[in-house]
Amino acid sequence: MSLNGDRVKSKKNRILPVPQFLQHELIIRYDGCDSSVNLFSRKRRTYHRYYFKNRWADYKKQTDMIEENQTIYSFRHTGAIRVFEKTGSLQKLQQVMGHSDMKVSLTYLRGLEIKQLDIEDLPEL
Repeated sequence: MSLNGDRVKSKKNRILPVPQFLQHELIIRYDGCDSSVNLFSRKRRTYHRYYFKNRWADYKKQTDMIEENQTIYSFRHTGAIRVFEKTGSLQKLQQVMGHSDMKVSLTYLRGLEIKQLDIEDLPEL
């Protein structure tokens, strides 16, 4: 999936991988649709500014799986943690998140249980 730089915070064009299971679901969902329809709303016009906020609020009312203070943005933090747990690479995390500064990527890991290193844990030189 490609994201145009004028539509993302970093202002840089980005290409994101789409998992195979999601590709399959999208093909089913959009079979026979005009290619100009919006990916999320399935309408020709773009969704309005609060489209996702409204959909999220509606979903929270329908399910007990979401906690009261949980936001859509919570999934970005969860995704960051899972990428790091899977790869162990801060550089890959930074790339996936689209951050230009590693410090920003590290803030997404603040909830991750990482053992504190002590001086005794370091090798002797």
